[in-house]
Amino acid sequence: MGRSVDREDGPLKVTGAAVYAADHHPDRLAYGYLLTSTIARGSILGMDTGQAAKAPGVLAIYTPFDPLKLYRYAKEENAELTPPLQNTDVRYYGQAIGLVVAETFEQARDAAALVITQYSAQPPRASFTDGMPSATPPPSGTSVVDVLAPGVTSIDEALAAGDVTVTATYSTPAETHVAMEPHATTAFWTADQLTIYTATQGVRLVVDRLTETLGIEAAKIHVINPYVGGGFGNKWGMWAHTPLTAAAARALGRPVKTVLTREQVYSVVGHRPPSSQTVSLGAARDGTLVAVKNDGVSGKSASNNFYEPVANLSLALYGSANLHVSRKVVTLDVPVTTIMRAPQESNGSFALESAMDELADKLGMDPLELRRKNDTPIRPSDKLPWSSKHLQECYTLGAERFGWSRRSSKPGTVTDGDWVVGLGMATATYGASRGEASIKVRLRDDGRAVVSGTGADLGTGQSTVFAILTADGLGIPVARVLPQLGDSATPPAANAGGSGSTSTNGPAVQLATDATKAAMVKLATEHDKSPFKGQEVTFSNGEIRGGGRAMPFGDLLTLLDVPAVEATATSPRSPVRDHAFRSFGAHFCEVRVNRWTGEPRVSRWLCVVDAGTIVNAKTARSQIAGGVIMGIGQALLEDLRVEPETGRFGNATMADYLVPINADIPDIDVEFLNYPDTLLSDLGARGIGEFGIVGAAGAVANAIYNATGKRVRDLPITLDKLL
Repeated sequence: MGRSVDREDGPLKVTGAAVYAADHHPDRLAYGYLLTSTIARGSILGMDTGQAAKAPGVLAIYTPFDPLKLYRYAKEENAELTPPLQNTDVRYYGQAIGLVVAETFEQARDAAALVITQYSAQPPRASFTDGMPSATPPPSGTSVVDVLAPGVTSIDEALAAGDVTVTATYSTPAETHVAMEPHATTAFWTADQLTIYTATQGVRLVVDRLTETLGIEAAKIHVINPYVGGGFGNKWGMWAHTPLTAAAARALGRPVKTVLTREQVYSVVGHRPPSSQTVSLGAARDGTLVAVKNDGVSGKSASNNFYEPVANLSLALYGSANLHVSRKVVTLDVPVTTIMRAPQESNGSFALESAMDELADKLGMDPLELRRKNDTPIRPSDKLPWSSKHLQECYTLGAERFGWSRRSSKPGTVTDGDWVVGLGMATATYGASRGEASIKVRLRDDGRAVVSGTGADLGTGQSTVFAILTADGLGIPVARVLPQLGDSATPPAANAGGSGSTSTNGPAVQLATDATKAAMVKLATEHDKSPFKGQEVTFSNGEIRGGGRAMPFGDLLTLLDVPAVEATATSPRSPVRDHAFRSFGAHFCEVRVNRWTGEPRVSRWLCVVDAGTIVNAKTARSQIAGGVIMGIGQALLEDLRVEPETGRFGNATMADYLVPINADIPDIDVEFLNYPDTLLSDLGARGIGEFGIVGAAGAVANAIYNATGKRVRDLPITLDKLL
C-alpha cells in the first residue's frame, strides 16, 4: 500500500478485451435510436411515423402518441422530473421524444430521419445572462447563510470596517463532460427478470431508478457494468435511453441496445450549469480577513432541480469572523443540469481564488502569504476542527519546489522572447466523507482471492485499490487478487461519486479481508481432514501457520476438497460528528502568453496534496493530474454555447467543444504528504477524484494576470480577452 501499482484493468483496456455496455451482443439483438426535439420549448402537435414504419427492418416506433409506459424516477434532484414519452411537452432542444427500434443500428437511424414532427413552439428562456435580473431562490435549501461576529448586524457593516476591500464579479459558462464512452444501454428479459448492461457510475443507482420507472421489484433487476469509459458525474443520473430501452425490450420480447450519438450526449444527458459570483473581501492592513461576502447564481434546467450553490466554498476555506453566502438560480429551457467533477467547488474556487489574488494585489502582499495568513484549523461556518489538515506544509513544500520566490510582484516584467511569463497559485480542496459499504472477499482453491462489491471504476483505479487492499491484508501479490466491480448481485458498495469511493469502500475491503482470514482459520482448525485441526494457527503471507508447519490457503482448500471460503463485511458510515473532513493542497503554475497573438500556454504545474493515506501512488497521481487538466480546460477552452433564440447547443461536437489535448498540457508534478486521517477511518484515506480541479482555473487566471497585468474574470480566458 502506498507504492505505485499498475492498474489491474490496464491490459484489458489497451488490448480491447474490456467489455463496455455497448459491446454486448445477445442473440436476436435489436437496435434503438432516439428521436429528439428540434425546439426548446412548446408542445408536440403530431408525429407522422408512416414512412418510417415502412422502412426496412423497423420493429417498432414509440412516441408520446404510442408510448412505452414509464413512471416517474425522481429520487434525486439531477434526474428529470418527467420520464420520456409520457406527455407531449417539450422542455429543451434535444429532448427524447421517441424511440425507433430496428434490426440494425443503421436501419433505426435511417427510419428516425423519416419521422415528421409538428410542434407548437414558444420562445425559450435560454440566456443565463438575460435571466440574471430575475434570478430566484433555489427550489430547496437555504438561500442565505450569515455567520457574523457578536455585535455585527450585517456583512456589509463588517466589510465597511475592513481597511482594504475588493469586490468583483466572476462568471463561468456551461460545460459538458465529454467522456470518451458514449452513454449506452443493452437490455433483455428472461420471463419477468431484467438484465441490463448500461454505462453508469453505480449499478445500485440504476436498480433504484428502474424499480421506480418500470414499476418492478428490485430483486428482478440485474445491472452489470464492470467498465466505464469516463463519467465525471455525467453517468450518475439515469437518462431517457435507459428506461426506454428496457421497456422496449420487454414490449418486443427480445434484447434491445441503444447507444447515444455524440451529439445526443450533449443534450439527452446532463451538463454543468453556468454561474456568476460577486465576491467581496474585507481585510485588515496585515491581510487578516475580516469579512467574506459571496453572492452566487447558478443556471438550472426547467426539467430538474439541480443547481450549483457555487458560493458555498466561501463557508469552508479561509478563516473570517464574518461570512455571508447567498444562492440564487436562473431557470432555463435547456437540457438537464447535473453534477460534473467537483460540482459547486470547481466554479466556486475560480471566483474565490481570483478574489484572494486581487486582494493580495491591493494590499501589496504576496498571494501565497495572504493565504497562509488566513489558513484556519477550524471550519469557518460552524467552528468544527478539521480532522487532519497540513495545508501550511503544502504551501511551504510547493513554494520551495516550484521556485515561488522567483515570482515577480510586478505583472508583465518577466519575458522569454515573444512570451511574457507569469506565476500563479491557488488553494486546492475538496470535502471528504465515509459512507456505509459492504464488500465480499473469497479465497479460492487455485490460490487466488476475489474481492467484489457494486462499486464502479470510471478510470479512477478503484478496482486496483480493491486489489491492493485485499493483497495487503492477505499478504499475497496483487496479481493474485481478482477485483469484481459493477454487478448489482454483489454486496452494496459505494457508487463512484463525491470523491468517496476509496474512503468508503476501502475500510470495507479491509474488514472483509480480515473476516475471510478468520473464516479460513476456523476451517483449518475444525475440518476433520485438516492437518491443523485443534491447533492454534494464524493466517500470514497467504498461508495458514501452526504446529511448526505452513501451507498456502489454496493448497489447504484443495487438500480439504473445499472450493472456496468467503466472508462479507460492512463498514459503517463515519460516526464522527465533532470534526469536519476535507482534503487540502496547493496548486502552483507557470503560464506564458504570446505578446503578439495573446495565446496562453501553461508551461509548468505542481500540485501538493494532503489527502490522507494514498493507497496507490500511481493512480492517485493520475487522478490529480486528470483534475488539473480539466481545470486547465475550464480556464482556457471549455464553453458550451447555447443559441439564445433556439435553445440549441451550437457547439455540440468534439470538434467544436474544446477540451485540452496532449499538446496543451505540460508535465504535471504531484506530491503527496500521505498523513493518514485516522478520525475518518483506520485506513485514513480521503477522496481525491475531484480534488485536482478545485482551484486549478483560479491558478491559471492568477498566473495570466502576473504575466500580462490583465485580470480576466469571465471564463474561458480566450485569446481575444488578452489581446
